[in-house]
Formats: sequence, structure tokens, C-alpha cells
Amino acid sequence: MLEVWKWANLTLAFVMELVAFAALGLWGWKTADTTPVKVVSAVGVPLLAALAWGLFAAPNATFDHPLLAIVTKVVVFGGAAVGLWAVGYRPIAVVFVIVLVANLLAIRLGHLTV
Repeated sequence: MLEVWKWANLTLAFVMELVAFAALGLWGWKTADTTPVKVVSAVGVPLLAALAWGLFAAPNATFDHPLLAIVTKVVVFGGAAVGLWAVGYRPIAVVFVIVLVANLLAIRLGHLTV
């Protein structure tokens, strides 16, 4: 049962990362004025976030430094939540933050690795 709990929480953590990238893309689309800028923002912002994630926050990050990982996670997840809030998806932003915090607590309290 513990193994199922571990993998469920790690899977949810991965899904939350994907949701964060999607939220950043949505924010990029909704805040830009013209269609070309919308496309560049909707693709570019999540791409930059994913690049930063891979460099600093991923389990096998290129630069393995705890402070860089924390800052990257705060910027990506915080940016996603603020972006959702800013474009009018306030209930989704609140649910995103609640699920994120619960998942992170479950991972830390269960001593799982992310």
C-alpha cells in the first residue's frame, strides 16, 4: 500500500508540473494582444519554464543545487497560480495551490524523492 501511495503522489507531482506549464501557456495566450504574439507567448513562456525546470528543478537537473531548485519551483508554480488568477480563473488557481501544497506535504512527510 505504501508503494501505491508513493507512486500516486509522485505521479500527481508530475501532473502538477504539466498543469503549471499549461497554465503559463494559457496566461501567455490570454494576455497578448495580437495572434502572432499570442502564439509566441503561449508556446514560449511554458517552453522557458520547462527549460528552467530541466536545468534546475528536475530530479536529474543539469545544475543540482537545492536553492536553484526551490527558486525555480516557486517561480514556475507561483507564476502558474498568479497567471491563472490574473486571467480570471481564480477558483482554478486556488484549487491548483491547494492540491500543490497537499501533494508537496505528502511527498515530504512520506520522505519520497522528487
